[in-house]
Amino acid sequence: MTAPALLDPATNAEQVRKAFSAQAPFFDAYESSNPVLAWMRRQVYAHEEEFLTPGASILELNAGTGIDAVHFAGMGHSVFAIDNAEGMLAELEKKMLGRGLGDRIEFKRLSYTDLDALPDRRFDHVFSNFGGLNCVPDLRPIARQLPRHLKPGATVTMVIMPRICPWELLHSATGNFRLAFRRLSKKGSTANVEGVRFQAYYFSSREVLASFGPEFSLARLRGLASVSPPPHMVPFVRKRPSLYNVLTRIDERLSTIPPFDRWADHFILTLRYSPSSRK
Repeated sequence: MTAPALLDPATNAEQVRKAFSAQAPFFDAYESSNPVLAWMRRQVYAHEEEFLTPGASILELNAGTGIDAVHFAGMGHSVFAIDNAEGMLAELEKKMLGRGLGDRIEFKRLSYTDLDALPDRRFDHVFSNFGGLNCVPDLRPIARQLPRHLKPGATVTMVIMPRICPWELLHSATGNFRLAFRRLSKKGSTANVEGVRFQAYYFSSREVLASFGPEFSLARLRGLASVSPPPHMVPFVRKRPSLYNVLTRIDERLSTIPPFDRWADHFILTLRYSPSSRK
């Protein structure tokens, strides 16, 4: 079988928009039925508590259906949420209005590649969850646009899918080499969401740091599902719940220790912005 042709960035972005707009009406139901995603999101929130000051202003990239925006607003933070998928924003708006959070959440249909189109304001924190940034081949254009929207000392947390995922590599033992090694290609791999194909790309923590440059320093790196299985292995989790609980406890203890902090299904990487370090 011939591999599908690579999409140019503009076409890929349009495919991503279509895919996640189509997925939006079903996303929350899938999330609530997946115990791995539930555990992962709890780990992300625990990580965020280390960096969010009371009443923080948050710029959320690839905000999706607003699960995270509602969580942060409920904690007393203010959130400016952006996403390029109109279907996702429709779900976000329902949540926001249904919970009476219109005074704490604003949203705009916008790609994170177009941050210069944001209103002229600065934030305490930038947040991107669950691989949203894995839909572009290069993080540098995004990183270059961020400083004009950051307060000095602001933090940026990105939850990104790295090149090495131990559980995916294990699939080589069953002959599923495409899944086992899909993250290692510099050209990325083809994803399929609701029948819409697009290209996904993977980054090591070192590549992310290099993309952001000297104004940003590493504050924390934490692996997410390194020892425990990733979200697509829910059948394994349901068959072996006791083993899964043991594996997640091990994950939580090892998550900041190399290589478990970077070889995982995702890693959580937080940077601190220090404009005085400009060369």
